Amino acid sequence: MTPAKKALRITFSLGLLLAVAVGFWQRQAIYDWWRLRDYTPAAAIAKLADDTTMDQDSRRLFYVYHPQLDDKGNFNQNCGADDREHTIVLGCYLENHGIYLLDVTDPRLAGVEEVTAAHELLHAQYDRLSSKERKRVNELINQAYSVVTDERIRTTIEEYKIAGADVTNELHSILGTEVRILPAGLEEYYQNFFRDRQKIVAYSEAYQAAFTERKDKVAAYDAQLADLKAQIEENENNIKFLSQTLSSERDAVESGGSQNQVDAYNQKVRDYNSLLASTKKLISQYNQLVAERNQIALEEQELFNAIDSNSINTVPSR
Repeated sequence: MTPAKKALRITFSLGLLLAVAVGFWQRQAIYDWWRLRDYTPAAAIAKLADDTTMDQDSRRLFYVYHPQLDDKGNFNQNCGADDREHTIVLGCYLENHGIYLLDVTDPRLAGVEEVTAAHELLHAQYDRLSSKERKRVNELINQAYSVVTDERIRTTIEEYKIAGADVTNELHSILGTEVRILPAGLEEYYQNFFRDRQKIVAYSEAYQAAFTERKDKVAAYDAQLADLKAQIEENENNIKFLSQTLSSERDAVESGGSQNQVDAYNQKVRDYNSLLASTKKLISQYNQLVAERNQIALEEQELFNAIDSNSINTVPSR
């Protein structure tokens, strides 16, 4: 082999090794380019990116995963329903595959799709953190969560722990989309992804309020119904006692009782009739409240069904 050919072979080999090295180093960028080369987001997806104030880089990453709004059947197929029989899931991020969002059409839950889109984007962002940056961010997340008092969020995190999920990863998405006030360091970190994180939190608060308001109303109705039921039962016991008293005194009065006995008996009759009438009103009021309470409970269940891809149709009623 001539020196020139040998040098050419060495140069080619070095070039090939360099190309492989550069390709490995830039593999994420190459993957992103490949995913985006022919991709045009649907109008609804682009609107989610707009409404959640994703910056340019976040929007690009969001699109890398070809996000899609799925009906319940397709959502269960893409996100897997078998492993979450008793869990409501609104979206899923599948590494190197896609982001899938449940298409929630109930107008009372406006904002849920926006929060879910931002939540899943943050999973993708977390997945791409360097080891050093992830360690730093994890410390910020744990610090922030240590002062979170929202019972709903803490219950959710406990459920994730029981399920064996990556809790810090979930907190990374939850804190960024559902907690209004965060430590300065973590707030600054989320500014890398969203121009106005508070807008996303407002979406979360709005759709959570749809559930909370109805839950609180049902609880208030239940307390009122419990008081009414106790009063009705007390009245019914008194009615029963008065009825027995009147029955036992009737013969004595009718067989020639004194005027005082007659007057006392007639007063008991009036008391009996008055108590009976008022009790009937209480029962009518009770039944009306039950109907109102069950209507609110039905609305609450409708909301749960709207975000539950398994749509368990059970309505708590009295």
